[in-house]
Amino acid sequence: MYVPLLDLRAQYTKLRDKIKKALDEVLETQQFILGPKVAALEEALAAYCGVDYAVGVSSGTDAILVALMACGIGEGDEVITSPYTFFATVGSIVRLKAKPVFVDITPQTFNLNVDQIEAKINSKTKAIIPVHLFGQSAEMASINDIAQRHNLVVIEDAAQALGATYKGRKVGAWGDMACFSFFPSKNLGGYGDGGMVITNKKEIYERVKMLRVHGAKDKYKHEMIGGNFRLDEIQAAILLVKLPYLDEWNKQRAKHADIYFSLFKQAGLLNEIKPPVVDSANTHIFHQYIIRASRRDALLSYLTKHGVGCAVYYPIPLHLQPCFRYLGYQEGDFPEAEKAAKETIALPIYPELTLIQQEYVVEKIKKFYANG
Repeated sequence: MYVPLLDLRAQYTKLRDKIKKALDEVLETQQFILGPKVAALEEALAAYCGVDYAVGVSSGTDAILVALMACGIGEGDEVITSPYTFFATVGSIVRLKAKPVFVDITPQTFNLNVDQIEAKINSKTKAIIPVHLFGQSAEMASINDIAQRHNLVVIEDAAQALGATYKGRKVGAWGDMACFSFFPSKNLGGYGDGGMVITNKKEIYERVKMLRVHGAKDKYKHEMIGGNFRLDEIQAAILLVKLPYLDEWNKQRAKHADIYFSLFKQAGLLNEIKPPVVDSANTHIFHQYIIRASRRDALLSYLTKHGVGCAVYYPIPLHLQPCFRYLGYQEGDFPEAEKAAKETIALPIYPELTLIQQEYVVEKIKKFYANG
């Protein structure tokens, strides 16, 4: 049996006719950039997240970049964030000549350890970027309290967490801004790159709108230096088809996570692997299903050899990346992030995953450990 890490074909098969119809509508208009589909998606996503404004942009990476630009982050400023996340979070900070300042993660959720944040704040600190990693919210109430005491901007990196909630409220509605990605593998994925910035603040909304079109409010009149950060109509059309299904897809992912736990328990594997821990304040959308595993690298090779799609997110924490050597961090500075990088592995999880496939995955994990 082959169980892919993600099966987008299964999703497309069910939506094929609606997707093709939506694409035909765009092709008939021949309007491909910032047209009615983008406007409709912005309105729908703002309503879904419970905020006033949303701005479609070209990618999740550009969403973070333009959010930082909108709040004036630049050379000499410091931004507190996680060393255990996708490169784009920190790469965007550095592109603006600001300095990323890392805080270690909690071993339970892989999100920022809020108890370590205030020690990193100084006169140069301008923002905090909490990352809702793998589909579970960071502790936003505590993060907001810290930010308010120190007059800091909070930008939620919610690229992996669209639809997740914290204390009953959608992620993205907690910070000054939030950033989403529509990369094809996301729970709500397009057929190429795309992203969104959401906010409740009109002045931020207006700035982001200008920044995505080279800083122009009126054509050829540039109020600031922005970039080409526009979401196109084709991606918006696809995402509008998919958005009504998102909550049900997320529920299916959570159901599969529960099934994995039951299967691991039945197989007597809970001493060898540690399933995800869900904070009681959260609903987890399981963008990735991450376990900690003894002899992780050997397990990864074994599962791959036996047809189980799996991956490591992320094998090198950002503070140890070659391009960030100049920051002066060393191995041992963020032990929980480093430990997670050595122990974690992502297993297949997507709405269309079958019980037979999950049983096969767990069976192979059991055989690996039984064979010593």
